[in-house]
Parts: sequence; structure tokens; C-alpha cells
Amino acid sequence: MRILVVGAGAVGGYFGGRLAEAGCDVTFLVRERRAAQLSRTGLAIRSSFGDALLRPNLTKAEEIKEQYDLVLLSCKAYDLESAMDSFAAAVGPRTVILPVLNGMRHLECLDARFGADKVLGGLCQIVATLDASGTILHMNDSHLIVFGERDGTRSERVETISALMAAAVFGSRASETILQDMWEKWVFLATLAGITCLMRASLGDIAAAGGAEISQALFRECCLIAEHNGHGPGPKFTKRIEGMLQATDSSMTASMLRDIERGGPIEVDQVIVDLLRRAPEGMGPTALLRIVQVHLRAYETRRLRGQATA
Repeated sequence: MRILVVGAGAVGGYFGGRLAEAGCDVTFLVRERRAAQLSRTGLAIRSSFGDALLRPNLTKAEEIKEQYDLVLLSCKAYDLESAMDSFAAAVGPRTVILPVLNGMRHLECLDARFGADKVLGGLCQIVATLDASGTILHMNDSHLIVFGERDGTRSERVETISALMAAAVFGSRASETILQDMWEKWVFLATLAGITCLMRASLGDIAAAGGAEISQALFRECCLIAEHNGHGPGPKFTKRIEGMLQATDSSMTASMLRDIERGGPIEVDQVIVDLLRRAPEGMGPTALLRIVQVHLRAYETRRLRGQATA
């Protein structure tokens, strides 16, 4: 199976690198700057599960002449449109696209561009970043990809991908409830990003300051939206997240907060705004999630204004 990994950043570089390390036929679709960096240094991974230094196969959008069996899509959600343009030539009649983006809007976009029959559901769980030299730093003990057919069937192509990923160092799981899994991740991510960005603090610091009830209220709002869309979180998931929101020793923050702290773009439209778009009527202007939306949109407005005047 020929695999095209779109991007070689922290997420795509980690999972794609581990697949290449396991002997899979992997090519990375990268931009000019990252291509030059990887040509000089190789693809380096630092992780408690083992370090790796690879000489990856690289390509650019204009160089794609053949179709691939699997496209692993791991770009930031706000880069989706340009990413689809870049890998379009790689998609043929039998190509499978596995996105691990945040939220759900990307499924609609991919379906419209390539056809729903080509697009699996998927998510990943990992905390990773690039350091100044381009090395991928894996910063937690989770490195999992979950994927599956959106209609819940266990197809031949899912079985093939499952067998392929089983050889890699990271964890992988084929799911017959992938849409539910994606919604539950979205609910947690919106809560985590919303509260840690709003308070500019970790979950533990917020709880220690007496803010656990605010965190839980935001979580309940997100759960209500999921329930309205037919994917209400189960009791086991709900209990686990409520416990995390009360833990005063937690150092957990959202990657969105780290993006804000470095002055970068954020996935506010895909993680927060699109979730609110799916909310039931009656969620008023003072709902916590709406306050989060205004706060993050204000940050983006200020950031873009600064770019325009620089």
C-alpha cells in the first residue's frame, strides 16, 4: 500500500515517520521550506517510545504524477482547502483518505471534493510539537490513531489499514463507532481549548482557583450540542472528563493555547464556531461557549490586524 502523508509537522511527521520506520511505503507531501529542512536534517523523532532518524521520501504538489492507496491527512483544520488542492492529483478511484483533523466540518469538505466513499472517519491522540530545528518532540504517553467507516461497517480497506498500522510503534484501533468517537473528542477538545484559552491557565490551575464548576458548565454545553446532533457522550466518557476538570494537579492545556502564546493562527472556526453552528435553539448570547467564541475571534482579529500593519 502506497501512503501519502500530507504534511510532515508534529502529527503527520510522527505517525508517518513511525509507518516509514516500520517499513511501509510512505511519501510526505511537504512545502518548500519543510522539504529543504528535511533534506538537510532528516526526519527526527524524540519520544519515550524510542527515537528515530529517517531519510523520508518527499514530494511537492506539482510533482505528484501517480495515485496513492492511502492519504493520511493531518494538517491544521484551517489549512484544509489548500491541502486538498495540494493532494488532489494523488486521489484515484481506489484511494482512501484518512483525516485526523479536529472537529467535523472537514468531513463535509472532503466529501464535496472527493466523494464520501473515499473518506474514512478518524482521529488521533497525541501531544507533539516541532522544536526550532524541526525535530518532532513527542511529549506524552499517548500516540493513538482511531479510524473506521462512517457507516459502522468493518470493510476490507479498514482491515488492510489496521494490519498495516499494527506494525508501527504507535497505537491504532479500527472503530465501528468512529463518528461517536470523533464527537466525543470534539466535545472534550472544545471544552479544553475553551476554558484554558479563556483563563490562560492549565486545568489544574483553574480547578485550584475554584473554577472547576465553570469548566464543567462549559463541558455540559458542549455535551448538549453533541446530544442535539445524535452523538451525546456516554456516561463513562462523561465521568472521566468531569474528573479531569476537577483535578487540581493537572498540567493539561490545549494546543490552541500554545498557539496563542506564540502568536499563531488558531482553529477557532473549526473547533468552536462550527460546534456552535450545530447548537439547538435557545443557547443564548451569554452561553459560555459563545463567550469563548468572542474571546478567540477577538484574538484572531487582533493577530490579523497586527500582520496587516507590520
